[in-house]
Amino acid sequence: MDPAAISPLSTPASFDRRFEPALRLLNEAILAHTFPGCAFGVLVQNQIVFQGALGRFTYDPDAPLVQPNTVFDIASLTKVVATTAAAMLLYQRGQLDLDTPLGELLPGFIIGRAPQEHARQVTLRHLLAHNSGLPGYVEFFRAAATPAALYRACLTLPVEAEPGTRAEYSDPGFILLGKALEVLTGEYLAPWVRREILTPLGMNASLFCPAPAQRLAIPPTEEDTTFRHRRIQGEVQDENAFILKGAAGHAGLFSNVPDLLRFAAEVLAGSASPALTPPATSPLFDPATIDFFSQKQGPAASSRALGWDTPSQPSSSGTLFSPRSIGHLGYSGCSLWIDLHAHIAIALLTNRTWPDRSKASAESIRLVRPAFHNAVRSAL
Repeated sequence: MDPAAISPLSTPASFDRRFEPALRLLNEAILAHTFPGCAFGVLVQNQIVFQGALGRFTYDPDAPLVQPNTVFDIASLTKVVATTAAAMLLYQRGQLDLDTPLGELLPGFIIGRAPQEHARQVTLRHLLAHNSGLPGYVEFFRAAATPAALYRACLTLPVEAEPGTRAEYSDPGFILLGKALEVLTGEYLAPWVRREILTPLGMNASLFCPAPAQRLAIPPTEEDTTFRHRRIQGEVQDENAFILKGAAGHAGLFSNVPDLLRFAAEVLAGSASPALTPPATSPLFDPATIDFFSQKQGPAASSRALGWDTPSQPSSSGTLFSPRSIGHLGYSGCSLWIDLHAHIAIALLTNRTWPDRSKASAESIRLVRPAFHNAVRSAL
């Protein structure tokens, strides 16, 4: 089967036929309506060896084609590319103590709570490690119509387990972490991330809150029939992030494959072994910072590092990424995995929630991601 015969394909001029199995998997996913289109890229030893795009913005035959540089809503990749990266830089600069109680930065989190309540033990480390005891997801947007109201609701959530003893991936935890970092920097998260991370790395396509004129160039994520009652295109899909004006610690960033590979290259440059060619400029992140944030946290069964995820059993990264790998997923259908040992990074961006958040799509993407990563790593 010729991969290009199924859906529009863009590849490097010197396309390596070893990647045909990976392309075939993505084409089959498009045919199965796992997602209407995707963009992807592979970085090896600081070189992009494979990059392209397949499919269209929607399943309509005349919808725009996805291009290798198409910008997507990257959903929870915001947690690592923006929020965790900000925490890494602040920690590296000596401005962030991970053992600071959240209540010291956000007093509303502990005001009115009894001295013995778990909330008083929650630290920034717990939020990064997703073991704070906070719930995984709350539909704040159902009752909170303003950012202030949503933050108030988040601050008063029950802490359901002793911090450090239960692993539960928590959006509220990262909403609060983003706000805590704003207290530390004295600045809103979005402009700080733009100045300190995106601009220095040349991630010029990455942004919070795309302008109206930019939105039609971004694949839509959903036909929202329950909350906003319109097509969600070029504005954040996550409803809680929407209430927070499109920029929050847990979601809101838009990006593309070239920018995500720039970010991954910077992480890899900071973790580079002496045997590799050193980067032309000093990397943004120090080796000690990357090593520290990539270490697994408790409890024992958790795959979570500080902000990052690591390969688990099973893992969306497949079976061929080394234990010294870090990555993250995005609800909209995005992923970024970085192998710190092999110096390989793979970015895959899709809008798998189009036109709705069907259970079938969620189950399909869980099969496609590890199969795609395995096919790429096998080709390499």
